[in-house]
Amino acid sequence: MTYRTVKLLADATTPEDLFHGQWQARPLSPRRVRALPGRPLEPGLHQGLEGMGGDRATRLQGLLPASSRLLPHQTPFGRSGHRTPARTVAGWILRHPDSLSEVDQLRLKAVMAHCPELKALAGHVRSFAQILTERQGQRLPEWLDAVRQDDLPGLHTLVVGIDRDRAAVTAGLTLPWHSGVVEGHVNRIKMLKRQMFGRAGFALLRKRVLLAP
Repeated sequence: MTYRTVKLLADATTPEDLFHGQWQARPLSPRRVRALPGRPLEPGLHQGLEGMGGDRATRLQGLLPASSRLLPHQTPFGRSGHRTPARTVAGWILRHPDSLSEVDQLRLKAVMAHCPELKALAGHVRSFAQILTERQGQRLPEWLDAVRQDDLPGLHTLVVGIDRDRAAVTAGLTLPWHSGVVEGHVNRIKMLKRQMFGRAGFALLRKRVLLAP
């Protein structure tokens, strides 16, 4: 809690004071407003920001033309102009193509038609899924080179992480062995330690670790 918040609470004499005057947002200085590259500020926007209080985001949204208003977490699809949440599109991409209904397949094609980057992303995700499920680790270098050729910063971060330990990743995508059983026992021991924290000594903890299923 900031000093300003504490002062506002201390100066309020009645509950109504909390909702009138004192809690209005401070005016936004025009010098703090910056235009995006290639998108100059709308005429009169600086004047509209001066003295603006309350929910500035909502009021600022109303000052912008419809084409400039933001719709968070949404991606356009289809010819009708409807919109679908980005999470839904991600689900379409991450699922096996054969598991998608005919309607979802058509919608995904419409989304990728509007966004070439999304089409490239879907191709890389499905290629990696095939490498993972069919244990084709020998294809990993080819997949990494293909990802680097596209402008997909999110996947580039993944590529950098894989390059740091490529031998281990390749082995995990190729060999049938894994450390799942070991990790399961580690989680079981951690659970027992949390259950007995401050309740018993090492001797009882040792018996539970050895005997508990």
